[in-house]
Amino acid sequence: MKLPIGHALTRDEQDAIAAEGIDNWNAYLRRFPKTKDRDRDRVLVEWSGEGSIIRNIYGDEYVDCLGGYGIFSLGHRHPEVVAAVKDQLDRMPLHSQYLVNPITAEAGRRLAEVLPGNLKRTFFCNSGTEAVEGALKLARLHTKKGGFVSTENSFHGKSLGSLSVTGRPVFREPFRPLLQDVTFVPYGSAAAIDKAIGSDTAAVILEPVQGEGGVIVPPEAYWPEVREICTRRGVLLIADEVQTGLGRTGALFGVNHWNVVPDILCLAKALSGGVVPCGSFTTTDEIFAAFHGNPMWHSSTFGNNPLAATAASMAIEITVRDRLSERSARLGADLLRRLRSLQAKHPRVIIEVRGKGLLIGIETKNESVGAVLAERLYAKRILVAYALNKPEVVRIEPPLNIPEDLLDRLVAALDESLAGLVA
Repeated sequence: MKLPIGHALTRDEQDAIAAEGIDNWNAYLRRFPKTKDRDRDRVLVEWSGEGSIIRNIYGDEYVDCLGGYGIFSLGHRHPEVVAAVKDQLDRMPLHSQYLVNPITAEAGRRLAEVLPGNLKRTFFCNSGTEAVEGALKLARLHTKKGGFVSTENSFHGKSLGSLSVTGRPVFREPFRPLLQDVTFVPYGSAAAIDKAIGSDTAAVILEPVQGEGGVIVPPEAYWPEVREICTRRGVLLIADEVQTGLGRTGALFGVNHWNVVPDILCLAKALSGGVVPCGSFTTTDEIFAAFHGNPMWHSSTFGNNPLAATAASMAIEITVRDRLSERSARLGADLLRRLRSLQAKHPRVIIEVRGKGLLIGIETKNESVGAVLAERLYAKRILVAYALNKPEVVRIEPPLNIPEDLLDRLVAALDESLAGLVA
């Protein structure tokens, strides 16, 4: 199928593209044992996006309160990011692998300027799980130790190393043996981390807020206490900011809420500017020097590419310039208040509403109720998703620049969808 470009689609063209798209998805991509009904599913074929709106092939509009699980902090197709990437595409889309690319160097500088403390040396990669993989390897290389402490219900990715420190057995069990020396402790207990650290522990890895774990916000003293423990015990602290980074929680980085500087900080999702995949991990000069023995101990063919670096530079610039962290804090606090009012109105359905900034979770009575709520919102053209490690939690994660009237639509749709819902 050759997709038409530059003209409005006729209904026949829409139907043909949608039907063939569903058939190809079923034949070549779908991982479920049963295919769905092609005609019924044609409305699921997405076609375009702009700002906080996604349109399907027929032009039906959906308010994106899912945000690609944190990718679309700037919304879809932010015009400045798109323009910069197009310009770079015309100049040099990929790098030579030999010469110095100034675009990627600039992205590294911009990132260092906004990261906390003395974090300045960056390795660019393509995704969050790659960022975590690199951080784990660097921690082992620097400390010459092999073990890690992570938390229950955490999510750090699904490649073998990052999966090893992901605290959800359902994802881990089919792929054992994984990294052997990994200990999981309850999230929010600094004392449990102190107890779990052993003589061979290289690092502790934590999310500032557990996203896939159900939007779990830790106690206020947690991160400062963990930082003190890691320093005292000679263990590195890795902050997995893949989902929380670049303004999502109401601060530029989640750790900023507690004035904590980790030893390694991982990013992805929002770092892409919503246009080109990009991930990174950043550390100090001292820790990064562990790579000096052989720079090829860790590498990535596409990791330093100038297209992704351009998107990252623009994402950082726009987030800081437009004060999107502050906007996320303000809108998030107001949305939390309004959603907690809905909880009081529908106590038989909602157990708790929690979050930080525009990373918010609505915990329903059970997974089935959460699924029905998400489906009802979809019917009202509002896109949300459940938390991967806690499916009863409906997660709200819209663009940080979402117009406020669309949040009004979300709250109204939630109120209507909760009515008559039986737990």
